[in-house]
Amino acid sequence: MNFPDALIIQNLYQFKPPLPFSPGGEAAGIVDAVGDGVTAFKPGDRVIAMIGNGAFREQFVADQTRVLPMVGDMPFDVAAGFTMTYGTSHHALKQRARLQAGETLLVLGAAGGVGLTAVELGKLMGAKVIAAASSDDKLALCKSYGADEVINYSTEDLKDRVKALTGGKGVDVIYDPVGDKYAEPAFRSIAWNGRYLVIGFAAGEIPKLPLNLPLIKGASIVGVFWGAFTAHEPALHEANMQELLGWYHEGRLKPHVSARLPLAEGAKAIRLLMDRKAMGKVILTA
Repeated sequence: MNFPDALIIQNLYQFKPPLPFSPGGEAAGIVDAVGDGVTAFKPGDRVIAMIGNGAFREQFVADQTRVLPMVGDMPFDVAAGFTMTYGTSHHALKQRARLQAGETLLVLGAAGGVGLTAVELGKLMGAKVIAAASSDDKLALCKSYGADEVINYSTEDLKDRVKALTGGKGVDVIYDPVGDKYAEPAFRSIAWNGRYLVIGFAAGEIPKLPLNLPLIKGASIVGVFWGAFTAHEPALHEANMQELLGWYHEGRLKPHVSARLPLAEGAKAIRLLMDRKAMGKVILTA
C-alpha cells in the first residue's frame, strides 16, 4: 500500500489510469511465465515489480524493465513495500536535495510510509533528523528509527519548535509529503540556501506558498516525482535501487511493516492510509 493508491481511486493523482483498473503500484512474488524475448527472468524467480497500478490481484503482467530480482532471503512482505517508499526518499534526499552529512533534515509526516524511510535514510546519510508527526506514538516510532529530535505538530507550534531546536538557524532540508497547513510554517523555518522537497499532499490541500519566502531565504522549492524519475533516468534509478537493496542486505535498513491484511481486505488497507492511521507500511497478502 502507498498513499498514491488512495489518491488514484479518488481521481486525485497526477496519473489517471484508464478504467477499469485495480490499484497497487508495487508487489513481490514469483514469476509464473515470461514472454518472448525475456532473458533477464525465468519462471520460479522471486521478484519485485513496480507497475504503477494493477498490483492488487493474485496475478498480473509486468514489463521486464519494471521488475527487479529479489536477492537473498528478503521476505515477500518486506519486498512488496520496499521500492516506492525507499526509492522516493532516496531519490529525494540524494539527487534532489543533495543532502550532506552534518546538515539538518526536517521530515513531516515522519511516521508514514515515505516519512519513516526519510528519517532512516537521513540518518544513514549523516544528517541531524527532526521528525514531525501528529501523535506521540508515531514520534516514538520515529525515535526508534534514529530521529534526533521530534515535534508533535498537533500540540506544538511547528515553526517555533524548529527554530528552538536549531538555535534559530533553521533546517537545511525539508521533506514534505503532507502539505496543507503545515507547508508554510515549515518553510518559514528553513535555513539560508535550504531545500524544500515537495513529495505530496497527504493532509489534503495543495499549499500556496508566498513566493517572497524562497526569495528572502535564498531557498529552493524542489519537486520530487519518483515515478517520472524512474522513466526519465532508468540507469540512475537502477543504481539507486541497487544501493538501497545493498544497504538492506547489510542490515542498515529495517523496513517497518505495521499491518498485514489479506487481499480481500484491500479497501480496509486503503482506509488506514486515508485516515492517516498507518505507520510505516501496510501490506496486502494474496
